[in-house]
Amino acid sequence: MTTPTPPVAQPVRLLIVDDDPLVRAGLTLMLGGADSIDIVGEGADGTEVEDLVDRLRPDVVLMDIRMPVMDGLTATEAVRRRPDAPEVVVLTTFHADEQVLRAVRAGAAGFVLKDTPPAQIVESVRRVAAGDPVLSPAVTRQLMARAAGGAPDDRTGRRDRARQRFAELAEREQAVALAVGRGASNAEIAAELYLSVATVKTHVSRILAKLQLNNRVQIALLVHDAGLLDEDAGGGGGIR
Repeated sequence: MTTPTPPVAQPVRLLIVDDDPLVRAGLTLMLGGADSIDIVGEGADGTEVEDLVDRLRPDVVLMDIRMPVMDGLTATEAVRRRPDAPEVVVLTTFHADEQVLRAVRAGAAGFVLKDTPPAQIVESVRRVAAGDPVLSPAVTRQLMARAAGGAPDDRTGRRDRARQRFAELAEREQAVALAVGRGASNAEIAAELYLSVATVKTHVSRILAKLQLNNRVQIALLVHDAGLLDEDAGGGGGIR
Protein backbone atom coordinates (compact mmCIF):
# COMPACT_ATOMS: atom_id res chain seq x y z
CA MET A 1 0.00 0.00 0.00
CA THR A 2 1.52 3.29 -1.05
CA THR A 3 1.79 6.17 1.36
CA PRO A 4 -0.17 9.20 0.15
CA THR A 5 1.97 12.12 -0.94
CA PRO A 6 1.55 15.08 1.43
CA PRO A 7 0.06 18.17 -0.18
CA VAL A 8 2.57 20.75 -1.38
CA ALA A 9 2.30 24.07 0.46
CA GLN A 10 1.20 26.89 -1.80
CA PRO A 11 3.79 29.65 -2.36
CA VAL A 12 3.23 32.89 -0.49
CA ARG A 13 1.75 35.50 -2.83
CA LEU A 14 3.93 38.61 -2.40
CA LEU A 15 3.36 42.19 -3.54
CA ILE A 16 6.41 44.50 -3.53
CA VAL A 17 5.83 48.26 -3.11
CA ASP A 18 8.78 50.68 -3.37
CA ASP A 19 9.19 53.94 -5.24
CA ASP A 20 12.75 53.09 -6.34
CA PRO A 21 12.66 50.93 -9.50
CA LEU A 22 16.15 49.62 -8.78
CA VAL A 23 15.09 48.45 -5.32
CA ARG A 24 11.99 46.76 -6.76
CA ALA A 25 14.07 45.07 -9.44
CA GLY A 26 16.62 43.92 -6.89
CA LEU A 27 13.98 42.52 -4.55
CA THR A 28 12.20 40.78 -7.42
CA LEU A 29 15.48 39.25 -8.58
CA MET A 30 16.46 38.16 -5.07
CA LEU A 31 13.09 36.80 -3.98
CA GLY A 32 11.68 35.57 -7.28
CA GLY A 33 13.86 32.46 -7.24
CA ALA A 34 12.53 31.17 -3.93
CA ASP A 35 10.19 28.19 -4.34
CA SER A 36 8.05 29.40 -1.43
CA ILE A 37 7.50 32.93 -2.83
CA ASP A 38 5.32 33.94 -5.79
CA ILE A 39 5.78 37.63 -6.63
CA VAL A 40 2.37 38.61 -7.97
CA GLY A 41 3.05 42.28 -8.64
CA GLU A 42 4.87 45.52 -7.92
CA GLY A 43 3.80 49.02 -6.91
CA ALA A 44 5.66 52.33 -6.98
CA ASP A 45 3.63 54.32 -4.44
CA GLY A 46 1.20 53.84 -1.57
CA THR A 47 -1.65 55.21 -3.70
CA GLU A 48 -1.51 52.03 -5.80
CA VAL A 49 -1.65 49.54 -2.97
CA GLU A 50 -5.38 49.10 -2.40
CA ASP A 51 -6.08 48.62 -6.12
CA LEU A 52 -3.21 46.13 -6.41
CA VAL A 53 -4.50 44.22 -3.37
CA ASP A 54 -7.98 44.09 -4.95
CA ARG A 55 -6.65 42.73 -8.23
CA LEU A 56 -3.79 40.49 -7.10
CA ARG A 57 -4.93 39.18 -3.70
CA PRO A 58 -1.43 38.96 -2.15
CA ASP A 59 -0.85 37.15 1.14
CA VAL A 60 1.91 39.60 2.13
CA VAL A 61 2.83 43.15 1.07
CA LEU A 62 6.50 44.14 1.35
CA MET A 63 6.07 47.89 1.81
CA ASP A 64 8.62 50.70 1.70
CA ILE A 65 8.04 53.36 4.35
CA ARG A 66 9.22 56.43 2.46
CA MET A 67 7.36 57.11 -0.80
CA PRO A 68 6.61 60.53 -2.34
CA VAL A 69 2.81 60.71 -2.79
CA MET A 70 1.40 58.29 -0.20
CA ASP A 71 3.94 56.88 2.24
CA GLY A 72 3.99 53.25 3.29
CA LEU A 73 2.62 54.03 6.75
CA THR A 74 -0.59 55.60 5.39
CA ALA A 75 -0.92 52.74 2.89
CA THR A 76 -0.43 50.18 5.68
CA GLU A 77 -3.15 51.80 7.78
CA ALA A 78 -5.54 51.74 4.80
CA VAL A 79 -4.80 48.13 3.84
CA ARG A 80 -4.98 46.75 7.37
CA ARG A 81 -8.46 48.25 7.85
CA ARG A 82 -9.78 45.92 5.15
CA PRO A 83 -11.66 42.79 6.23
CA ASP A 84 -9.53 40.66 3.88
CA ALA A 85 -6.27 42.45 4.67
CA PRO A 86 -2.96 40.89 3.64
CA GLU A 87 -0.11 40.92 6.12
CA VAL A 88 2.32 43.82 5.77
CA VAL A 89 6.08 43.85 6.31
CA VAL A 90 7.63 47.30 6.14
CA LEU A 91 10.97 48.01 4.52
CA THR A 92 13.15 50.48 6.35
CA THR A 93 16.74 51.67 6.76
CA PHE A 94 16.30 52.13 10.53
CA HIS A 95 16.27 49.49 13.27
CA ALA A 96 13.62 51.26 15.34
CA ASP A 97 12.20 54.71 14.90
CA GLU A 98 8.90 56.49 15.26
CA GLN A 99 7.85 55.44 11.77
CA VAL A 100 8.40 51.76 12.48
CA LEU A 101 6.42 52.13 15.70
CA ARG A 102 3.55 53.75 13.81
CA ALA A 103 3.65 50.93 11.24
CA VAL A 104 3.38 48.30 13.97
CA ARG A 105 0.51 50.17 15.62
CA ALA A 106 -1.18 50.28 12.20
CA GLY A 107 -1.04 46.50 11.98
CA ALA A 108 2.23 45.72 10.19
CA ALA A 109 3.49 42.30 11.20
CA GLY A 110 7.09 43.46 11.40
CA PHE A 111 9.86 44.98 9.36
CA VAL A 112 13.02 44.10 7.49
CA LEU A 113 15.98 46.32 6.78
CA LYS A 114 16.76 47.02 3.15
CA ASP A 115 20.21 45.48 3.53
CA THR A 116 18.85 42.25 5.04
CA PRO A 117 20.25 39.13 3.28
CA PRO A 118 17.77 37.67 0.77
CA ALA A 119 17.39 34.37 2.65
CA GLN A 120 16.30 36.26 5.77
CA ILE A 121 13.76 38.32 3.82
CA VAL A 122 12.32 35.09 2.37
CA GLU A 123 12.08 33.61 5.88
CA SER A 124 10.45 36.80 7.17
CA VAL A 125 7.81 36.70 4.44
CA ARG A 126 7.14 33.02 5.17
CA ARG A 127 6.79 33.64 8.89
CA VAL A 128 4.47 36.60 8.46
CA ALA A 129 2.27 34.63 6.06
CA ALA A 130 2.03 31.96 8.78
CA GLY A 131 0.93 34.55 11.36
CA ASP A 132 4.26 34.94 13.16
CA PRO A 133 5.46 38.57 13.48
CA VAL A 134 9.07 39.27 12.52
CA LEU A 135 10.19 41.52 15.35
CA SER A 136 12.96 40.18 17.52
CA PRO A 137 12.75 40.67 21.31
CA ALA A 138 15.60 43.22 21.09
CA VAL A 139 13.77 45.25 18.45
CA THR A 140 10.51 44.96 20.40
CA ARG A 141 12.26 46.41 23.47
CA GLN A 142 13.52 49.32 21.35
CA LEU A 143 10.01 49.96 20.11
CA MET A 144 8.66 49.82 23.66
CA ALA A 145 11.22 52.41 24.75
CA ARG A 146 10.16 54.62 21.84
CA ALA A 147 6.50 54.08 22.72
CA ALA A 148 7.22 55.35 26.24
CA GLY A 149 8.16 58.75 24.84
CA GLY A 150 5.91 61.75 24.56
CA ALA A 151 4.58 64.38 26.93
CA PRO A 152 3.42 63.23 30.40
CA ASP A 153 -0.21 64.03 29.58
CA ASP A 154 0.02 61.91 26.42
CA ARG A 155 1.52 59.00 28.36
CA THR A 156 -1.17 59.25 31.05
CA GLY A 157 -3.98 59.27 28.50
CA ARG A 158 -2.43 56.37 26.61
CA ARG A 159 -2.02 54.40 29.85
CA ASP A 160 -5.63 54.96 30.90
CA ARG A 161 -6.98 53.92 27.50
CA ALA A 162 -4.76 50.83 27.45
CA ARG A 163 -5.85 49.82 30.95
CA GLN A 164 -9.51 50.11 30.00
CA ARG A 165 -8.95 47.79 27.08
CA PHE A 166 -6.82 45.37 29.09
CA ALA A 167 -9.62 45.14 31.69
CA GLU A 168 -11.89 43.64 29.00
CA LEU A 169 -9.83 40.43 29.14
CA ALA A 170 -10.56 37.48 31.39
CA GLU A 171 -8.04 36.77 34.16
CA ARG A 172 -6.23 33.99 32.29
CA GLU A 173 -6.13 36.10 29.13
CA GLN A 174 -4.56 38.94 31.13
CA ALA A 175 -1.85 36.57 32.37
CA VAL A 176 -1.13 35.44 28.81
CA ALA A 177 -1.09 39.05 27.56
CA LEU A 178 1.40 40.04 30.27
CA ALA A 179 3.67 37.17 29.24
CA VAL A 180 3.43 38.24 25.60
CA GLY A 181 4.35 41.75 26.75
CA ARG A 182 7.52 40.35 28.31
CA GLY A 183 8.42 38.74 24.99
CA ALA A 184 7.74 35.14 26.03
CA SER A 185 7.12 32.51 23.36
CA ASN A 186 4.04 30.28 23.36
CA ALA A 187 6.10 27.42 24.79
CA GLU A 188 7.47 29.63 27.57
CA ILE A 189 3.99 30.91 28.41
CA ALA A 190 2.65 27.36 28.48
CA ALA A 191 5.35 26.28 30.95
CA GLU A 192 4.87 29.35 33.15
CA LEU A 193 1.08 29.07 33.34
CA TYR A 194 0.83 25.26 33.27
CA LEU A 195 -1.08 25.24 29.99
CA SER A 196 -0.67 23.42 26.71
CA VAL A 197 0.85 25.33 23.80
CA ALA A 198 -2.44 24.85 21.92
CA THR A 199 -4.34 26.48 24.80
CA VAL A 200 -1.92 29.42 24.82
CA LYS A 201 -2.48 29.89 21.09
CA THR A 202 -6.23 29.88 21.69
CA HIS A 203 -5.88 32.53 24.41
CA VAL A 204 -3.70 34.68 22.12
CA SER A 205 -6.29 34.41 19.35
CA ARG A 206 -9.05 35.44 21.75
CA ILE A 207 -7.02 38.40 23.00
CA LEU A 208 -6.45 39.58 19.43
CA ALA A 209 -10.14 39.22 18.62
CA LYS A 210 -11.42 40.90 21.81
CA LEU A 211 -9.08 43.86 21.57
CA GLN A 212 -9.21 44.08 17.75
CA LEU A 213 -5.45 43.78 17.44
CA ASN A 214 -3.46 42.34 14.54
CA ASN A 215 -0.54 40.53 16.10
CA ARG A 216 1.48 39.75 19.23
CA VAL A 217 3.55 42.91 18.95
CA GLN A 218 0.40 45.01 19.30
CA ILE A 219 -0.49 42.99 22.44
CA ALA A 220 2.96 43.79 23.82
CA LEU A 221 2.55 47.49 23.00
CA LEU A 222 -0.83 47.57 24.74
CA VAL A 223 0.62 45.95 27.88
CA HIS A 224 3.49 48.43 27.81
CA ASP A 225 1.18 51.40 27.24
CA ALA A 226 -0.89 50.26 30.25
CA GLY A 227 2.24 50.38 32.43
CA LEU A 228 1.74 46.80 33.58
CA LEU A 229 5.19 45.33 32.98
CA ASP A 230 6.74 47.02 36.03
CA GLU A 231 3.80 45.93 38.19
CA ASP A 232 4.09 42.40 36.85
CA ALA A 233 7.81 42.30 37.68
CA GLY A 234 6.98 43.45 41.20
CA GLY A 235 4.60 40.57 41.76
CA GLY A 236 1.41 42.07 40.35
CA GLY A 237 -0.75 40.47 37.71
CA GLY A 238 -3.35 42.31 35.73
CA ILE A 239 -4.94 45.57 36.85
CA ARG A 240 -5.36 46.14 40.55
